[in-house]
Parts: sequence; structure tokens; C-alpha cells
Amino acid sequence: MLRSLDIRDMLIIDRLELAFQPGLNVLTGETGAGKSILLDSLGFVLGWRGRAELVRAGAKQGEVIAEFDVPKGPVAAALFEDAGIDVSDGELILRRVNTADGRKTAWVNDRRVSGDVLRRLSELLVELHGQHDDRGLLNPRGHRVLLDTFGSLESKLFKTRTAWKVLAAIRKDLEAAQAQQLALKAEEEFLRHAVGELDALDPQAGEEATLDAERRLMQSAEKISSDISKAHQAMSYDAAEGALTDALRWLEGAADKADGRLDEAIEGLNRTLNELAEAQSGVEDCMDALRFNPHDLETVEERLFAIRGLARKHNVLADDLGPFADTLRSKLKALDGGADDLIRLENDLKDAQERYAHAADALTKARTTAAAELDAMMSAELAPLKMERAVFATIVASADAGPDGQDSVSFTVATNPGAPAGPLNKIASGGELSRFLLALKVCLTRDQSDVTMIFDEIDRGVGGATADAVGRRLKALAAEGQVLVVTHSPQVAALGAHHWRVAKRVENGTTLSEVVPLEGQLRIDEIARMLSGDTVTDPARAAAQELLNG
Repeated sequence: MLRSLDIRDMLIIDRLELAFQPGLNVLTGETGAGKSILLDSLGFVLGWRGRAELVRAGAKQGEVIAEFDVPKGPVAAALFEDAGIDVSDGELILRRVNTADGRKTAWVNDRRVSGDVLRRLSELLVELHGQHDDRGLLNPRGHRVLLDTFGSLESKLFKTRTAWKVLAAIRKDLEAAQAQQLALKAEEEFLRHAVGELDALDPQAGEEATLDAERRLMQSAEKISSDISKAHQAMSYDAAEGALTDALRWLEGAADKADGRLDEAIEGLNRTLNELAEAQSGVEDCMDALRFNPHDLETVEERLFAIRGLARKHNVLADDLGPFADTLRSKLKALDGGADDLIRLENDLKDAQERYAHAADALTKARTTAAAELDAMMSAELAPLKMERAVFATIVASADAGPDGQDSVSFTVATNPGAPAGPLNKIASGGELSRFLLALKVCLTRDQSDVTMIFDEIDRGVGGATADAVGRRLKALAAEGQVLVVTHSPQVAALGAHHWRVAKRVENGTTLSEVVPLEGQLRIDEIARMLSGDTVTDPARAAAQELLNG
């Protein structure tokens, strides 16, 4: 329930504080007095999209503060938790500021929040409705959602959406598998030939570099083998090794008489002979490596060129031929096993289609039942509104299958027996439309007594006994919660539990709007003005008193 509304420097309101009560709250006033500004200001603090320019001329910023009862239920609790809003003290205070340059900032219980949080919160706090409804009642695209909400079909709708999601995913996988099979079929001949070539050659990682080194060594062997042979001969016993050995023998023979002066020389020669032996071994290994059959070079070159040729052919590095072959083999495996995969996916698709059809059929039946219930409730609501001859019908028709089922839903009316039914906004006149929408709103919000319902000139186009019937339905609706009505109808105004008059005043050359609570004679005079116009007569006052007494 809306407890209070504090407006500062918005449009033609400089400062306004209103305290609202449970029951039927009515706002009256001449056209242009500023009644719509109150709704614009309330919509602003709730995050609704509205006028772009709201700040009063000359003011630095406009501000609206609204206090509500804390809504109950898991949806509200989840919203408060997600947004980090503390409502443990039982207060819910919304505050939003609009600067003159257009910047908007909002807080809930002193916690800064986004416009999206405000709009989500507003859905739990307020229902706004007017004759020119733009929030779903007159839009056929929203009728299915309204019927699902009315029938509490969230569980069946969730099952249908889940089944559709699974069905769509399997259908996507099947289409992808079919496309892959077609693509693989188109290159099957290439795949089998390429894999055959690669399997026959069986290239290994690093093999190209090894073969290239062997080839270079073989090509240079003839040139360097002569020099290596000469070096080996120079290090042999007949040359360097023999000379060093003789020198060591002679020194060792003289060492006993040299008093230790030859010890270092003898050690050096021993080391030299050891290192010479290692060098000889290395040279001999190289000579062994250089001894090859000319046919070996041909064999190495043939394999090296084959590896490089395949790498160029497939536009990959030679070392990547092995992984590339694995990729081609996996494609062949997918091609060979693709038929089994397609059969499996087709069976999965059939099962998913059956599950979706089952869920969608159950949803259709539930919608049909809810539609009949809504039609019966509408019939009961229209009679007190002087429309007992009108027929309201909720049409549940077949539509293309989708996540929300296989139905289209539309609200239709026939204003007279035998007259063709059609959409609300095309069949009903202005006054009839107001009553249809009021009845529909009452039915669709039957379990939302904690929501403040706002009706903006819902009684437009009706008068006399019909207006009185509209007012009495609003009063009955308000008995279960809180209803705010902006009205030009004296019959509706007279039935309000609380009454305010919106008027303009000029102060220092500036037009301002003010809201005055009405009781006693002031309220009689206001209803008399609504009955008679600018000149309030005693008969008008008497008629106003009679309406209030009724």
C-alpha cells in the first residue's frame, strides 16, 4: 500500500506532501489542474518511462519520495536480497532525483539502485490503468501472459519452456550433424587418399631435421674425409703418439737422477697422451660415420623430399604431418560412424517432440480451463456495471509451436447479443471500453490485494447510473486493499473514502499546482462543482449531499 508521496520541484509542483489511506482514494479537479502530474511523479519514483522534462522551471533538481508497505512473498524477498535492500525495519522508502540537466539517481531505503530495480519493484507495488491502457490489456500480444498469470499456469509454462529448450537443442545438434555428414561426404575421396598417403609414409616429429642433417653430412663427406684421414694419421703411433710415447719413456728413465725436477713434465705428457687418445677415438667415430654407401644418400633424400612434399601439399609444417593425419582420421571416423549418430539424434528428436507435445497439450488444456473461468468471472463483473447483455470471450486458438506453447490468446467482446465479437479496442465505445477494462482489471488482479491499484479516468465516457455502478465496483475493490482514482465523475468521487482536490494557483507570476484534502462542506462544494460546472448552486450542493449520503 502507498503510504505517502512527497514531491518537490516537479513540473508545476513546488512542494507537496500527501498521506494516503487504505480504501478508495479519489483525486478530482478541473482539466489541466495537475492531476496527471501526480501520476507522472509517482511513475518517476517507480522507474516508469514518462516525460523527459520533469524538473520545475528554475529549479536545480526535482525529487520524489514515496513510502510503501513492504510487499510480502518470495519474489519480493528475492528482489530485496539481489539488490541488497534492507527492509528489516518494516519500511520501504523510494527516493529518486532528477537534475535539471537530465541525470536521474534513485535510492531504496538509502541504498542506491538502478532504474531496472525500481521497475521490477514497481510491479510488486502498483498497478496503473487508464482508458487508453498501454500496459497489455488492449495489446493482443500480451493477452497470453495475462491469461497464464490469471490461471496460475507458471508451472505448466515452465515445463513447456524446458521441453522446448531441449527440443531446440537436439534439433540444432541434428542439423549440425547432418551438415557435417554432407560436408564429409563431399571430401570422402580426398580424406581416404590423404590418410593412405600419410599412413604409408608415417612421418615422425623431428624426422625432417634429422634427415636434412644426414643429407648434408653425406654430401660433404668426400670433401672432408681426406683431411680427417690425414689428421688421424698425424695422431697415430707412427707420428704424434709415437713421438710423445718416446719422450715420456726417456724422461721417466732420467727422472730418478733429476731429483724431482721432471715430475711436472712427466705428468703433462701423461695428460697429453690421454687427451690424444680421446681425440683419436672421436676422429675414428667420425671416419666410421663418413663411411657410407652412395645408395644411402639416395634413400635419405627420397624420404626427406617425400616428407617435404606432403607438408607443402597439405600446407602444414613437416613436424605437424602426424597431428594433421590424426585430424583426417577423426573425420573419417566421424564419417564412418555418422550414420549411427544421425539415427541416435533422430530418435532423441522424436522423444523430445513427444515430451514437448505432452507439455504443450497440458498447457493448452489449462489455458482453455482458465479462459472459461475468466469468461465466467467477467460475466459476473459486467452485470453490476450495466453491461449484462455484453459477452466477453477469451479465445484460445492454435498457433505455431514455440517456447510458450502452441496457442494464441485474445480477449474479444460482443456488446450486444447476436453482434459479432471482436477486439476490445475496436468493438467497444469509450464508455463501454472503460467498464470492460475495469472488469478485466478486477479479474486479473484478484489475488493482489497488497498492490495499490491506480485508475486514471477509468470512468471517462460514462455518467449517471453507469458511473455510479463503476464507482461502487471501485469501492468494493478498495475494500480489500487500496485504490487511487483520478476521476471527473461526481458519482465516483462521492463514493471515495478519502478525497483530494487538485487545483492551480498563481504565485509571484508562477503557476503552481496544489492538492487540498476535502472533508465536510469543502467536499460537498467540489462534488457540486463537478455536477454543475463553474457556478455552484444550492440545488447542486443538495445533489452532491445526496450522492454522499447514498
